[in-house]
Amino acid sequence: MEKGELDTAGQIVTESKGEFEDLTLITAAEEKALVRKIDRNLMPLLLISYMLQFFDKTTMGYTAILGIQTDTHLKGTDYSWVSSIFYFGYLIATYPASLAFVKFPLGKFLALCVLLWAVILGCHGAAMNFGGLMALRFLLGVFESTISPGFSLITGLWYKPSEHASRHGLWFAGNTTASIFGGLIAYGISHINSSISAWRWLFIIFGLITFVWGIVLFIFLPDSPLNARFLTPDQRTYAHRRPQQEAHSFKTNEWKKDQFLEALRDPKTWLIFVYTICSNIPNGGFTSFSGIIVKGFGFDTFTTLLLGMPGSAFGLFYVLSSTYLAHRFKYSRCILIAVLQLITLAGCAMVYALPTPNKWARLGGIWLFPAYAGGMPLSFSIIASDVAGYTKKTTVLAIMFIGYCVGNIVGPQLFFAREAPRYGSAFEGILVCLALSAASILALRQYMDWDNKRRDREQGVHIDPEVKGSERCTEEHLVQTGLDETDWMNRQFRYHL
Repeated sequence: MEKGELDTAGQIVTESKGEFEDLTLITAAEEKALVRKIDRNLMPLLLISYMLQFFDKTTMGYTAILGIQTDTHLKGTDYSWVSSIFYFGYLIATYPASLAFVKFPLGKFLALCVLLWAVILGCHGAAMNFGGLMALRFLLGVFESTISPGFSLITGLWYKPSEHASRHGLWFAGNTTASIFGGLIAYGISHINSSISAWRWLFIIFGLITFVWGIVLFIFLPDSPLNARFLTPDQRTYAHRRPQQEAHSFKTNEWKKDQFLEALRDPKTWLIFVYTICSNIPNGGFTSFSGIIVKGFGFDTFTTLLLGMPGSAFGLFYVLSSTYLAHRFKYSRCILIAVLQLITLAGCAMVYALPTPNKWARLGGIWLFPAYAGGMPLSFSIIASDVAGYTKKTTVLAIMFIGYCVGNIVGPQLFFAREAPRYGSAFEGILVCLALSAASILALRQYMDWDNKRRDREQGVHIDPEVKGSERCTEEHLVQTGLDETDWMNRQFRYHL
């Protein structure tokens, strides 16, 4: 093949006929070895980055019980707005970030964003008032907005649809892992005897750790399989083509208006949007107020920090078990997401309905609450697997994260200071949102199943997208290089449920 192809970083790759022939046949064992090599080099980078992202995003929850409200003179709903403004920054940056994913080298762009948010996070330690916190939280949201959609795009570039759920789950587990260790770190920092408040040390220490990691990411995170230093030249070419055998869609540096408009017309986009808003209203409230809620049960500050850890461990269990089940059982992703929302709903109902003196049973409800988090990596994997066309995929991700921002902005606003410590209005709103999120994801599954059956009827053949890969991948599967078709354009495309 003499014609060069444009890769993620804008590099030209020219392949000789001999090199291509070496890649036309690859055994299942060789492919598994390649995937394991990719996992070893890529997954730790994503997981640790996502863990630090969650540390940094949720520091406000820890500092709320370490005295930040008193030291910065926050009153009334000020704390709720400091929590929400992060997502205004996230919201405003979402669409520009989606364009940057198309135009710039993906790995370097994400690493630069990590370095910038690390500096901003460290500056939180110098905040003296409401205005300073609002400005810093807004900027933090701008730069952290790139990580979740960026990592989902990376997963789509490196892995097949059948591998998306498990790999999204692996790096997303950084969230719940951060919650476990974050509580321990916050507990340790809270015992620092210094003229500087413990909450200020929390921001400074997390900012320094993140900055060092940003340098590591800049050096080691590849922009695409084609410039991955840990692969051989032949492995790079095959790794670049392997994930797109079904989708016929490759990373390009061209923004395509027709794909953008198709994303806006696609019912899947808006069902995902509704699900994301409704599942993230609870997320926004819980992330900002869980410590305050548990402390309101009658526990002291140090005990409250420690009691957050079992809930985080449950969250890790929900993420890993749900992504494992999605990988193990066909057609299960949307159903698992709905079940996770209902588990959270049950926990929310316990906290809302049980009497105030029954603090341990209500705490059990708090520990059920993180189940909703298991739905996030599965929803990312749905976009990675079921939305084809690079511009369309980045557009749907942008719309999804607009919903994410709206939900997280609204969530803290449901917690009225006058209703402390039970926050009745907040829990009533969260119960409704969880029911709607379960309904919308099941509606998405029904729509995709209907479209699969319609395509089968039109073509007179049944195509099962969730059949495991064959023993050998041949030239027929690989010669589609350079195509960037959407799932609507490619009539052979079938949706993973």
